[in-house]
Amino acid sequence: MHNSLNITETKDGAIITITVKTNASKFSVAIDGEDIIVRSTEEPLKGKVNKEILKELSRLFCTKAELVRGSTSRQKQILLQNISKSQVEMQLDRPKTS
Repeated sequence: MHNSLNITETKDGAIITITVKTNASKFSVAIDGEDIIVRSTEEPLKGKVNKEILKELSRLFCTKAELVRGSTSRQKQILLQNISKSQVEMQLDRPKTS
């Protein structure tokens, strides 16, 4: 279990803080120490990265993902609706490529 990951449980779901790396060959989510690293295949133009991240995280966690903070930053906070912190941690322990 990743107790040190930056995941906050709220009444609406879990908020995860991620670091984004763009122009990857394949979309992936990985743990690096205490950080959740999301590799996006898109270029950081016109919100393409944000759209891909929200779509893929929604699919990965089987819930709606919403950008809370960091629309133009590499550091982003994403709300995963109606999911608990422990459910997010369990999902992050599984292989994470699409």
